[in-house]
Amino acid sequence: MLIVRLYKKTSPFQRVIIALILGISTGIFVGEPAGNLAVIGDVYIRLLQMTVLPYVLVSIIGGLGRLDSDMASRIGLRAIKVIVIMWLSVMATLLLLPLAYPDWQTAGFFSTSMIAEPADFNFVKLYIPSNIFASLSETIVPAVVLFSLLMGVALIQVKNKETLLTLTTNIGDSLMKVASYVAKLAPLGIFAISASAAGTLEVDELGRLQVFLWVYITAAALLAFVFLPLLIHWATPFSYREIMSTAGEAVITALATGTVLVVLPMIIERSKELLAKHGMDCEETDSTVDVLVPTAYSFPSTGTLLGLGFILFSAWYVGSPLGFEDYISFVIMGALTAFGSMAVAIPFLLNFFDLPADQFQLYLLGSVVTARFATGLAALHGFVVTLLVASAVLKKLKWHRMMQAIGLHLAITFGVMIAAGFTLKSLIPYEYEGVQTFESMQSMGGNAKVDQYKTLTPLGYFEQQQPRLDVILARKSIRVGYYKDGLPYAFRNKDGRPVGFDVELLNKFAKDLDINIALIRISDKDKANEAELLADGSIDIAIGGRTITPKRALTVTFSNPYSFHTLGLLVNDAKRDQFADLYKIQAMDKLNLGMKKSKYYQEIVQEYFPNAELTEVKHVRNFLKDQHKEVDALVYSLEAGSAWAMLYPNYSAVIPKGLRFRAPVAFVMPKGQLDYVQYMNTWLRLKKENGFQQKVYNYWILGENPKAKKPRWSVMKDVLGWV
Repeated sequence: MLIVRLYKKTSPFQRVIIALILGISTGIFVGEPAGNLAVIGDVYIRLLQMTVLPYVLVSIIGGLGRLDSDMASRIGLRAIKVIVIMWLSVMATLLLLPLAYPDWQTAGFFSTSMIAEPADFNFVKLYIPSNIFASLSETIVPAVVLFSLLMGVALIQVKNKETLLTLTTNIGDSLMKVASYVAKLAPLGIFAISASAAGTLEVDELGRLQVFLWVYITAAALLAFVFLPLLIHWATPFSYREIMSTAGEAVITALATGTVLVVLPMIIERSKELLAKHGMDCEETDSTVDVLVPTAYSFPSTGTLLGLGFILFSAWYVGSPLGFEDYISFVIMGALTAFGSMAVAIPFLLNFFDLPADQFQLYLLGSVVTARFATGLAALHGFVVTLLVASAVLKKLKWHRMMQAIGLHLAITFGVMIAAGFTLKSLIPYEYEGVQTFESMQSMGGNAKVDQYKTLTPLGYFEQQQPRLDVILARKSIRVGYYKDGLPYAFRNKDGRPVGFDVELLNKFAKDLDINIALIRISDKDKANEAELLADGSIDIAIGGRTITPKRALTVTFSNPYSFHTLGLLVNDAKRDQFADLYKIQAMDKLNLGMKKSKYYQEIVQEYFPNAELTEVKHVRNFLKDQHKEVDALVYSLEAGSAWAMLYPNYSAVIPKGLRFRAPVAFVMPKGQLDYVQYMNTWLRLKKENGFQQKVYNYWILGENPKAKKPRWSVMKDVLGWV
């Protein structure tokens, strides 16, 4: 009973904060089992999303439909002009936020998302709804917004519209009631989300989230104390102090209650008082305030748009910042999707920009803090828009001064964000561990017994006449040749042991046959004699992510392909955006691409890049050490290039949009040893069918290492010893 009484005495905001603290504490105490609470968080999220689009539909239609023709002509164009200018200004502010994100070195293993076909951008389906109900069910926010805007404008001219307006009002009120019921579940939902996140997120993930929170709070302060009041101070008769003091009560109330809806009457009353103080109260301005405040509430506010900055943060967080060509899409799509709740807009935009969907959980975790700032900004936004449009109706809005205020705000934001970037980088500890992660990798299933060969030793004359498989079985050892620069297929780890995708497969091959394995590193000098080394038995098989070519197949035999190299480019991070699109690369006047010597693949590359001069690069490490300054980018395998980029994080493995080519990877075996090759193909097929090949691929190429991931530290497990 005491708990119930205390609960009733606390405000909704206090309940959410308490739930957040309890959730984080629970996650830290319990650890990974707290992740099971995620289902409750998912239910809460879906309940939040449930009423958003229907409310957007009826509120925009009803808000615009209430205008009459004369009032719409007087107010409409001026209001649209003001709102659009403010939207563009806020979106421009968001584009400056990445300046504050620390320039941390990041790199990761190859990801299949790098080669996934991006969803086609269907402009017509996204913006023009052939079936509004389908758009509602598929959560296509821009289409729903456009339909609502057209319906609202059309309704202005309709006679006897009172019944429909009453219906939209009633439906809107009902949906708000449902939303208020869901809001009562906020403590439970926030508790589940924060407990699940605190129990499963890695410490460095939480560390990066604080980057978003600090940048968000800084941007919110700039918008609240520079952008919005400066527009009023410079472009209207009202002063900076007047707008801040008049709006203060509404902003604080909105912050405390978590909703702008409750302060709409306050915004209307205070706006009229301020207009009267300056002798600007008249029928036109009274109508402007009465219509614009509730109508503008249905449109994205400065606070709502600021939340879209999470998309830019998410792109930085996963190491794939949005390119310059994505900014226009971000501005347009962001403004339109913001008509709905962030619970709908953020997942939609994450999907649109091919960012991980689970980033939304991070957003929700931070939204406990950001949502309050967004609500306060939305209340201030309501005052500013109303007063700007009222001034414009009386022709007292100085448009040129308004643009000057926007320019000053953007200049201040630019400087503040750069300073914030230096500050965050110095205050938040971060150390790149990609090199240690990759070089410390060990064999998945343990190594087969090893035979040591210091020099290449050919088979005797009589052994060379025997089937190679019989020789291997009789000798109880297979000689495996590999070369340097074979990441991640065959290389030496920090302990000096040969490891990698191909080495893992051959270790398993040796263990299945109960034989030993000899891993022999072939020098560059001997590499040219590979066919002879295989023929005389110095080695029985050559590995290292070897690609098949027609000419090479004349002198050696290749096994069936067990993987593929995806054609891509290794580029310096500073040039990453320049090589994002195949057609932009083809339009370059001067282009020098490096690649290994291979006439077959050089001809293929030349087809994709007819404008390129090709330079032979014998060793990828030489390029990464900047020994080929004339080379703009290195044509390389994405799978292997991603591994090299982990060792040299100043470089990235990229696949230009429009480039699609894969080269088969196989083992290189002696010519004429058909039984041996056939047996190897049978073994590879067996390992593919039983899933072993995929496990090895996931480990060495994708970097998925279940053994390396330790259970999250928790009080229950690590302090109290409870299992």
